[in-house]
Amino acid sequence: MSVRLMVVDEHRLLAEALASALKLRGHRVVASAAPAAGAAELVVARAPEVCLWGTASPAEPGVFDPVERIKRNRPQVAVVVLGPVPSPKGIAAAFAAGASGYVRHDERIEGVERAMVKARAGEAAVAPQLLREAFGQLLNPVAEPDDEAGRLLRLLTPREVEVLTRVAEGEDTRLIAVGMGIAPSTARTHVQRVLVKLGVGSRLEAAALAARTGLLDRTSRG
Repeated sequence: MSVRLMVVDEHRLLAEALASALKLRGHRVVASAAPAAGAAELVVARAPEVCLWGTASPAEPGVFDPVERIKRNRPQVAVVVLGPVPSPKGIAAAFAAGASGYVRHDERIEGVERAMVKARAGEAAVAPQLLREAFGQLLNPVAEPDDEAGRLLRLLTPREVEVLTRVAEGEDTRLIAVGMGIAPSTARTHVQRVLVKLGVGSRLEAAALAARTGLLDRTSRG
């Protein structure tokens, strides 16, 4: 059953290769493209029955914004996403944007064809195994390491990190000033900024927070 389609992929060579393979199997490919700024607009202009939209990063914020534009302007176009094994968030984001299906990049061409036909018929085109993997991740999530140290480091300037290191080593304002070659009043200002950014009320609390999170293990005085 011939499908009128368009192929879009982040890598133009992949888009053209897939388009050629589908043409050989009797499908009508109206265009193939890399998803640069105008890819969604090209899909809207050509109005295929099915758009195969390839992405290497399905969980990246905003990656499916073009799919939303396509569905907003051409709701009759069925979009099938081609991508790696995604996180549950990746699959959810694809369908939330209006995609009709999700197919793994390493799927056989027959699997891509089945997804195209199902999507054109208004059915959800997702392999059962892919859904099982996604639900498995949702039910048994892999714990991500707590990167509080990284979060705190992003709050501080390099100068403030040095101040915190000296505070944690027990240096008072005078020693901090001498060690950094700055005036005591400037050192005092730096210390206060560090305390405010870390959300603590004393140097002792700042030192304890740095030790607990391993923040100082992530820094070097150069």
